[in-house]
Amino acid sequence: MTLRLFFALTLIFILSCSITHDEPIRLFDGASPWPDIRAERISTLLPQAMERAGVDAWAILCRSNNNDPLARHVGCENAVAPAVFFFELRENEVYSIAFSPPGEAIALQELALQDSVMVIDYSVGALRAAADYINENVSGVLALNFSGSNEFADGLSYTQFTSFTNMLNENIRERIVSSEELVYEWLSVKLPAEVEIMRKAAKLTAAWQVEAYEMVVPNNTTDRDIADFLNAKMREAGVSDAWAPDQNPAVNSGPDRGHAHPTDRVIRPGDVIQIDFGIRVYDMWVTDIQRFAYVLQPGETKAPEHIQRYWEVAREGNRIAFDTMRPGVTGLEVDVAQREWMRENGSLEVFWSTGHPVGYQAHDVGPRLGGGQLNREVGPGALRELRVGNVFAFDGFYKWEIEGGTKTISVEEMAVVTESGAEYLVAPQEELILIR
Repeated sequence: MTLRLFFALTLIFILSCSITHDEPIRLFDGASPWPDIRAERISTLLPQAMERAGVDAWAILCRSNNNDPLARHVGCENAVAPAVFFFELRENEVYSIAFSPPGEAIALQELALQDSVMVIDYSVGALRAAADYINENVSGVLALNFSGSNEFADGLSYTQFTSFTNMLNENIRERIVSSEELVYEWLSVKLPAEVEIMRKAAKLTAAWQVEAYEMVVPNNTTDRDIADFLNAKMREAGVSDAWAPDQNPAVNSGPDRGHAHPTDRVIRPGDVIQIDFGIRVYDMWVTDIQRFAYVLQPGETKAPEHIQRYWEVAREGNRIAFDTMRPGVTGLEVDVAQREWMRENGSLEVFWSTGHPVGYQAHDVGPRLGGGQLNREVGPGALRELRVGNVFAFDGFYKWEIEGGTKTISVEEMAVVTESGAEYLVAPQEELILIR
């Protein structure tokens, strides 16, 4: 039997085995908790977001095929004919109306997410009916979904925007603003129930990466083999990719390649292997975690001194970023704290930010833990203050030169901001995984 055949049979056996960790393999089967969580987000978080953004009313235009990015967040994900979902701040509460054609109105009434469902005849149209209501009842600031900086708040096409605003009175049009600030305030904070879901998903994400390293056979296993192993785990568990499937997981045992697909590079002794991996659960929440391993060379029982040092510097950089995270601190402050440590210890400059918000997307809405890079302007996202309920994926870096380019250890973990600081979603990686 050849070594390649032996490895292939071993891999098939591993993939056929159920997960041996504490959590069941089908952890996210069953009814999605999203409908209840969505209702709570609208009733508790949306009023606060509208107040912070200085918005009195908000209209989301929904339609089939090319729907608004926020459709699932407001309940119009199943729109066929055009509909308008309208939210109005009344004192400290939000009152919502769905202007819906008859075809979807019954389902919306049964769902009962909105306070009122107005059934609009096709001859009138939901946009016309919503515009008439706004003209008669809105005296404050009206937010619509157009934005040059927040893609989640940029759901209106040009024709939707022009046709709808042409139906509004001139005094209303003068009080239209982008919803980008409102959407930022609303989506950047996650409810405790959402954090718990991501915590369970993060545990699974990290455990599978450790399992993937356990099946590596030096001089035989390829980066793509590791990716295939993790893809099989996702299929078996009924979860999906946190980002583009051809780049999830990103597996790299050679020089830095950034966000890229895994290749057929054979893993060799002396390699430092990076897995950047995330899963999507309930088709709603995602994770983003990295785990690192070193392949021992013949005669080695531990990583070489320089590799061990690079790992420890990167790990400590992650902990420094974690210790800096607390309510009121800016993303820039977190980035600078980690970056100063990295530079003090001889790392090459790293272009990427220390961290980013994660939740509904791998790169979600919220403060950016960045801005401290050399020769780079500080963007507005890095000047945002952290708030309780913000969830981040964040790194500690060490970058050095190797044959063919550079190599970066980026100790990426997930944490949520709490009243007193921050809390890891899953136990962080403390030591390099050693592959014999």
